[in-house]
Amino acid sequence: MSKKKYNRIFTIVIDSLGVGALNDAPAYGDSGTDTLGHISQNVDAFQIPNLQKLGMANLHPLKQVSPIDRPMGYYTKLREASTGKDTMTGHWEMMGLHITKPFKTFTENGFPQELLDELSKRTGRVIIGNKSASGTEILEELAEEEIATGHMIVYTSADSVLQICGNEETFGLEELYRCCEIAREITMKDEWKVGRVIARPYVGKKKGEFARTSNRHDYALKPYGKTALDALKAAGYDVISVGKIYDIFDGEGLTESNKSKSSVHGMEQTIEIAKRDFNGLCYVNLVDFDALWGHRRNVAGYAAELERFDAKLGELLKLMKEDDLLLITADHGNDPTHTGTDHTREMVPFLVYSPSMQECGRLEDMDTFAVVGATIADNFDVKMPEGTIGNSVLDRLV
Repeated sequence: MSKKKYNRIFTIVIDSLGVGALNDAPAYGDSGTDTLGHISQNVDAFQIPNLQKLGMANLHPLKQVSPIDRPMGYYTKLREASTGKDTMTGHWEMMGLHITKPFKTFTENGFPQELLDELSKRTGRVIIGNKSASGTEILEELAEEEIATGHMIVYTSADSVLQICGNEETFGLEELYRCCEIAREITMKDEWKVGRVIARPYVGKKKGEFARTSNRHDYALKPYGKTALDALKAAGYDVISVGKIYDIFDGEGLTESNKSKSSVHGMEQTIEIAKRDFNGLCYVNLVDFDALWGHRRNVAGYAAELERFDAKLGELLKLMKEDDLLLITADHGNDPTHTGTDHTREMVPFLVYSPSMQECGRLEDMDTFAVVGATIADNFDVKMPEGTIGNSVLDRLV
């Protein structure tokens, strides 16, 4: 007899919403970081009534938001077992993989000359840029030169990425994709192994009018092993992704994917999926918290994004059925009050709710994000792949 309690599970990753520094944060230069706490401390108004109902203020003290006597579900903090603090590590661990070798980042000094020389030789392009920058800033600085000369803009960020810009008219999409495929092949070497190579096409002819297009393409590493997603798919369940999940897992273990234009759009897509009948998992990444506000150290922007998310969360909660389960978590921190522009090594929230729950309360802190995937697999009575980590909390959700 199947032990399935829930027919549909919605797992929403608020990308970078950390809730306090991990014990090993000093080794990463992240002592005292606290994404959610510092946002609350540094803005005047901050209202998240739906997260409040789910126990967020019970889990973490907030200046403007009070804890409540009886939250709607269970809540706790998860500690990352893997080495690193990037998106892929966090998500892969969530679904059962223990990553002990962090992905390479080149934030401080750009890419080594040997890598650039090989990329230039094989693409036939002179490379410009080679530094950590935001996508909009690098276009304002170098796009006119690229258009005039045919040179190729290569840059990185605080993530483990190599990004290449190309003007859709003058550089061409197919040429941009060709160059990125070469870059992906080159960066498979261990010393250069970035998590993703990203094609960043744009339009416009002069400063002030450059705009990135939706023809972005990610060339990601495949997960190092089978995950909960693979197990669910193999067992015949729906595995629906929203947002960046497809890129993070390079499509592995998914039965349907939906590309999002923004975090609000991602929630709108999730709400539409909740109106459908499906049997399995809807796995959502909301990247704007990280990309637009965390990396850019914009506290007010991050707070406002949380409020927009909370409003959409309210719409989703109204659609949830008795046999639905909602899991809300994060993949790392990105404290907008911290120095630099990098992710921060933090614990993440784990909020759990179903309309059928009779009880609620605080669960003890847990030592891996893999609780998420293990609980999902346990619900659908699916055996996790060999070599994965994580223990289910399904039996405690009453």
